[in-house]
Amino acid sequence: MKRSQVAGLLVVLVSILAASQSSVPKPFEMMKSLIGDWQGKDSEGGFVYVSYRMTAGGSAIMSEIRSEMQGHHEDMISMINRDGARVLLTHYCSAGNQPRMAASVSPDGKVITFSFVDATNLARPTDGHMDHVVFDFIDANHHTEEWHFKVQRQEMVEKFDLKKS
Repeated sequence: MKRSQVAGLLVVLVSILAASQSSVPKPFEMMKSLIGDWQGKDSEGGFVYVSYRMTAGGSAIMSEIRSEMQGHHEDMISMINRDGARVLLTHYCSAGNQPRMAASVSPDGKVITFSFVDATNLARPTDGHMDHVVFDFIDANHHTEEWHFKVQRQEMVEKFDLKKS
């Protein structure tokens, strides 16, 4: 292969790599900024610990929430992944279902809201499930999470105020 062909091939490969990197949706990049361990308080003043880590070759982010609510441990896992141009969060809930929610970013770029799309293991839409979650990025070491659980027509909100450990 001639030197000019090799150079041309390198330019094409670098262009493809740059295009794939720039196509990462903003909500996914924002969620990647949470990688690490966080601790704080829930709405009742109880302690909550949340860890975020990359997994699946960098294609997904795993969130693990560990807390104690009303005298019992409440541990939940959520997976955040890209799906083309959108970003999805699948929440593996202690209610036994797995809602999927799609991300949208506020106009000021500081808040991500994941809104209900569908769920597995949810017999009826009125059964208890996580309906949406709001991440407010206050600064690099502080964020809040509001988890909105819906059952029938009632909504319960659990807010976590978290600081990086």
